[in-house]
Amino acid sequence: MMKKILYFLLLVISCVNSYAQDFTVSQGQRLSIFMQEIDTPVANTALEMLTEDVKAVLGSELTRVINRNKADIIATIDTELPREGFRLHVEEGRLIIDGADAHGLAYGLLEFSRIMGVSPWEWWADCVPDKANVALYSDFITEQCPAVTYRGIFINDEDFGILPWSGGFIGPETNEKIFQLMLRLRANYYWPSMHECSRPFFTIAGNRDMAHKYGIYVGGSHCEPLATTPATEWMLRGKGEYNYATNAERIKSFWSERIRQVKDQEMVYTIGMRGLHDGAMLGAKNDSTKLALLQKVILDQRALLADELKKKPKEIPQVFIPYKEVLDIYNNGLQVPEDVTIMWTDDNFGYIRHFPTEDEMLRDGGNGLYYHVSYWGRPHDYLWLGTASPFLMRQQLTEAYMRGVQQIWVLNVGDIKPAEYLIEDFLNMAWNGLRKKTDEQKELLKFMRREFGRDVADSLVSIMADYYHLAFQRKPEHLGGSRTEEADKETWNAIRPIAEWSKEDVDARVKEYKRISDAVQALEKQIPNNRKSAYFQLVKYPVQASAQMNFKFFGVADNQRVNPYDSIVALTRTYNNKKWNGIMDMAPRNLPVFSPLTRTVPYAESKIKSDILFTTKTWKSVARDEELTFTFTNTDLTPQLEIRLLPNHPIEGKTLSFSVSIDGAKPVVYEYQTVGRSEEWKQNVLRNYAVRKHNLQFTDKGEHKIVFKALTEGVNLTHIAVNSPK
Repeated sequence: MMKKILYFLLLVISCVNSYAQDFTVSQGQRLSIFMQEIDTPVANTALEMLTEDVKAVLGSELTRVINRNKADIIATIDTELPREGFRLHVEEGRLIIDGADAHGLAYGLLEFSRIMGVSPWEWWADCVPDKANVALYSDFITEQCPAVTYRGIFINDEDFGILPWSGGFIGPETNEKIFQLMLRLRANYYWPSMHECSRPFFTIAGNRDMAHKYGIYVGGSHCEPLATTPATEWMLRGKGEYNYATNAERIKSFWSERIRQVKDQEMVYTIGMRGLHDGAMLGAKNDSTKLALLQKVILDQRALLADELKKKPKEIPQVFIPYKEVLDIYNNGLQVPEDVTIMWTDDNFGYIRHFPTEDEMLRDGGNGLYYHVSYWGRPHDYLWLGTASPFLMRQQLTEAYMRGVQQIWVLNVGDIKPAEYLIEDFLNMAWNGLRKKTDEQKELLKFMRREFGRDVADSLVSIMADYYHLAFQRKPEHLGGSRTEEADKETWNAIRPIAEWSKEDVDARVKEYKRISDAVQALEKQIPNNRKSAYFQLVKYPVQASAQMNFKFFGVADNQRVNPYDSIVALTRTYNNKKWNGIMDMAPRNLPVFSPLTRTVPYAESKIKSDILFTTKTWKSVARDEELTFTFTNTDLTPQLEIRLLPNHPIEGKTLSFSVSIDGAKPVVYEYQTVGRSEEWKQNVLRNYAVRKHNLQFTDKGEHKIVFKALTEGVNLTHIAVNSPK
């Protein structure tokens, strides 16, 4: 049986009566808890969950008592702790759990579940806890509090997974399971699903009560102002066009009705306006009218909130999200009230579009972040597998946190599965901020040890790191070279080769996927039976399905009895077992990339030879004014220097730039930031690098020196090579 050793010590039974008065509990031993009475229900909810966890791990009951002197565990409020914080320590052989408030106490109770070895994914990934004895030293103490005030997830693009799995209705039963997961992950903020296929959250009886039970603050995405879901609701109770320039009074009535309905709900109200679903706001045709109209919308919304809630606007939690074209309106001079949180966004592919300036960092409402690990849209969806890079996410989130983005973090998680590790990693960063010095490899190792044990953890970290790296080079969903939402649909629906990949590149990629796929298969024998289902969901399916997708495109099925497409079908059928029936769609939106192929997609022909001077699986962050020196010996008189960089967006100002100097000559300056959804941006996010090429010309062959210098913050170098014609 897998041994769980978490925090400090798992003691043997013989130490129960130790002199140091450690806190020890053995199998079958009944536990009692005294918990202070609290009006807010989240602490009682957490106690219910902890009671079930004790039963699962210790095989015994956790009984609530009214005499604290007779309790094994004492849980009380300590208002001196930071908001939502908690402290656990051992005192005279008893476990003391202090919470700053109801949320803090709830998180403290479930911290004991973690100590017992209960995974946050015990239900959502079938991570069945082991039977174990639990003990903590007499000097054990942990004190924690959130680094980000509101930490949450967005259920989105639900059409293909969580909606069919839930029976076509995301109601209180489904939301309760989501909220249980959130509570275990110390998340407190929720954006419900909002596509036209779903019923709006606030129109379903029981949803609000469930959020209250689990201490969840409810909000809405960038196109869902004031707790409404216009994509669905406007057709049901709106009148006229959803156009604020021509129909403002009816739209205000639409908003006001919802505010009255939810006035007692714990909310963070989204303000601003976009189109009915995910399009631009109607009613304005140029930059100045867009600015004026959105400014009026915000002022009117603030007045509605003040009137309906009978509070001053600054007393009402609000967030403004400059997503896509709204960022341009903001940059043109939109005035967002100081008490409103501004939530910055990534470009849907993991690269944050804007970091707060010094003035924005000082805002009373603070700054937030909306980030994606799942996306529907241009240049191509990635809704199938959890292939976003946790290494990129950590780099971007760390940069954001350092620059004051600490009020709200929301992650677009799609259907939750199969993005489990990414979700936990994101919420751990929101909880810990920069207080905890760590790196992604260590976080991944902790996750794998907890879920599958120390014997296999190191191997699994290596496999999953390679899985994320290979997907960073090109996600499985992006292998077809096709695009979504392009004007010329016929052209872009066609499957085409990846232009920059040679036969050597393809062969190396296929070899790597075969290696990690085989390794996953071999390691399965070492996984305990009670974690085999978890292993399939968290490791085997994503790795092997990704591998088979690559095999499908690059024609390695010739030596296999099973066609790669059929292998994906079989893997997906296994995933969609009784409990998870319908949760995994291997072809969301039925895009061309997911279809069986009648022929192998050709690779590009390699026409150059390349001397690589620098390359890395991730990148090297180069500080402003930092210089890197490389030497090479040219064998051709007219080679070309190829420089690849992480395609992130400017951190300060509006540019990303570097210079290149050869043999002490005057440096040549290059900029590489992209604007909007330009063709260059599309190429960059599909391959995860920007590229600049520097032509060279020599009169003779010999050794030369290259000096690369970062001229702005945010330069991240991934690759430098000297390319010469064959």
